[in-house]
Amino acid sequence: MAKNKTTETTVNAVEFINSFADTEQKRKDSFDLIKLMQEVTGFEPKMWGPTIIGFGSYRYKYPSGHEGTAPLAAFSPRKNAISLYAFTGLKEHQHLLNELGKFKMGKACIYIKKLTDIDQDELRKLIKATINFLESKYK
Repeated sequence: MAKNKTTETTVNAVEFINSFADTEQKRKDSFDLIKLMQEVTGFEPKMWGPTIIGFGSYRYKYPSGHEGTAPLAAFSPRKNAISLYAFTGLKEHQHLLNELGKFKMGKACIYIKKLTDIDQDELRKLIKATINFLESKYK
């Protein structure tokens, strides 16, 4: 079975942001996201793989037998956009995106240009709903 690439590391999240974020806006947004996600999740930021800042974790196992550990909520200040890992991607949770603001959607990843493009209260609701889902599904 393949080993997961995205595992928790000992790299300092603040040092990562300072060395990786390519604009002052992305650096500020990253620090604001750390504060927001820390408040919502109750967890300290941890690096997952080389570029993802995650909060908390859960253990999953798919019907295929693939299993691993992943952050409950996370983000990455990538070059083209900030990637938010805070959504299940399920159709029954689509309504949680209605009032979020300006973003692009991947499979279960939300891409934003800057934090002010989205409603932070709606992001908090989205993160809480995602964590509730993950914790109930992967007890």
